[in-house]
This record gives sequence, C-alpha cells and structure tokens, in this order.
Amino acid sequence: MNNFSFSSSNELSMFLSNEKFGKTLVIAGKNSYIASGAGKILEKLLVKKNTFYYFKQSPYPDLEELKKIIDYIKKISPKLIIAIGGGSVLDYAKIANVLNDSDNLLSEISNSSYRIKKKHSTLVAIPTTAGSGAEVTSNAVIYIKGIKYSVEGDQLKPDFFFLIPELVIGASSKIKSSAGFDAISQAMESLISKKSNDKSVIFAKKSLRISLKYYLDFLKKPNNENTSAMCLAANLSGEAISISKTTAPHAVSYPFTSIYNISHGHAVSLTLNKFLKFNHSNMLSAKCNFDLKSRYKIMFDLTNTQSIESLDEYLKNIKKEAKLENDLMKLRINNKKD
Repeated sequence: MNNFSFSSSNELSMFLSNEKFGKTLVIAGKNSYIASGAGKILEKLLVKKNTFYYFKQSPYPDLEELKKIIDYIKKISPKLIIAIGGGSVLDYAKIANVLNDSDNLLSEISNSSYRIKKKHSTLVAIPTTAGSGAEVTSNAVIYIKGIKYSVEGDQLKPDFFFLIPELVIGASSKIKSSAGFDAISQAMESLISKKSNDKSVIFAKKSLRISLKYYLDFLKKPNNENTSAMCLAANLSGEAISISKTTAPHAVSYPFTSIYNISHGHAVSLTLNKFLKFNHSNMLSAKCNFDLKSRYKIMFDLTNTQSIESLDEYLKNIKKEAKLENDLMKLRINNKKD
C-alpha cells in the first residue's frame, strides 16, 4: 500500500530521519538530479547516512544498464533505495529492486518467465517530471536491443512516493510538454481500455479534469499552483493506467523513442488522435464490457467538444501550443520508407 505525500522537502526530511533506513542508494539521472535541485536537497538530508549513488547513462531503460544497477544493488545491499528522476529512472529502480539475478535477465524478460520473489529494499519514488505516474504503477518498461518489454507485478510498486513540485517546476519546456502530454494520453487511453473498470475511470476523469485545465499554463507560466496540479494529474493518470494498462498509442510510441530518439510523451502524442478516431469510427465492432460511447462522451464533456472531429481538433491545438511537432516528415520519420 502506497503512502501518499504531496508536500515539500520537509516531509521527506522527516521520513529519511527514520533510523531503520541505514545504507541508502540514490538512483538518478545526473542532469535532472542537478537541474531539478534534487541534489542540493538530498545531499543535506542524507549527510549523516551511508549513501551511495548510481547515475543512469542511457536515455531510456536499457537491459545492459539494468544489469549494472542490479549488480550494484547486490554489491552494496542498501536498506533504502531512493529513485529520483523521470520515468526511466523510476522504471530502472522498480525492476532492479525485484529481479535480483542479472545473468538470466535477457531470457526471463523477453519470454515473460521472470519470477518476482521479494523486494530487495524499501523503495521510495520521487518524480522530477509531471508525466508518467510511474511512482504508483505496477509495471516498468525495459528495452532489449531496441525493443520494448514490460515487467509487471504488484511488488514493482514503490513502497512510498513523494510529489515535490519544487523539483518539477524547473524542468525544460521540452520535458514538461512531453511528460505532461503523457499524463493526458494515459488518462484518455485508460478510459477506453478494455481492462478499465469503475475505479480506473474515476482516476482517469480526475486526472483529465486537472491536466486539461493546467497543462498549457504549466508550460507557459509555471508556478506552484499549476506545477502542483500537473504533479497530481500525472499521479492520478498513473493510478488509472496501473489498473487498465496502456493501449495502442503507447505500444506504437516505443519505436519512435528507441529509433528516432523522440521523448516518450511526444512519441505517444503522434498517434493518440488517430487511434481515438479509429476506435470511435469502429465502435459497433467493439468487444468490451462497457458502453464505449459513454466513455467517449466523458472525453467530449471534459474537453467541451461535441464530436470525435472536434476532439481531434482540440488535441491538435493543444499539441501545437505545447510545441509537440505532429508532422512525421518534420521529425525525419519517413512513414513509407521506414
């Protein structure tokens, strides 16, 4: 069960003062760790603890680097792991904390034959982006030779998480626009996922209500209010997607990231509209245990649109204002050739 804290670094300080957390491992992205201000905060809080650090190298979670992290965890045996960064950092920590045998990872993950026995350490997740909600999801992504695989299981969920807006507000516009749209897409995908249920719909609706109100302001004039709002929207989208799982826009996004180095949320945005339109136009063929039309009505109501065409235009306008390029050719993706 996750313990929720939406606060400042003071609550994190109180949490870390617990004596039972001795040897500590911090997993972070080197650039984001410094740029977000996390380094200054954590180094003060951990000054009296036996602390080790691992700074990720790969732009997205890669099997070879995952092996290094697992071996490092086995070597130092930390009581506490603090994963602080974007979705990639959190995914690394989540997988490394439950899969302790680095020798057989390739076959186990690629064949989905991994067995999660127990967590190695207490895991705390602190996102420095408002996007994936990885701090509350029971799955994590890993790439093997450029192909995306997913590791799933309830034990992947961090034991604790802290949403600290002051670590998110200073991210670059590119990171904010991509991560924020990931939250929007996750909530929309969750609404029409075949695995969705009443609980996931509540999370998705709450997430969208917040993100659609604050996303563009968060990009243009970030302040504590809109940054806090986007942190919460991302967290709620993570709660929704942890139940319903992601759908086609996310599945198709991964090659855009691994081959063309397009950031995750931006990659998801490239096909979200198309899949929403496809599912809507083929609604009579839908095989789900809920009324798909009513789920689209939720999206129409939240976006003040009346049709799939106007929803499509609404999302296109958001992406344009967020400077998320939608033209594949401008992104050097040749759809016919590639």
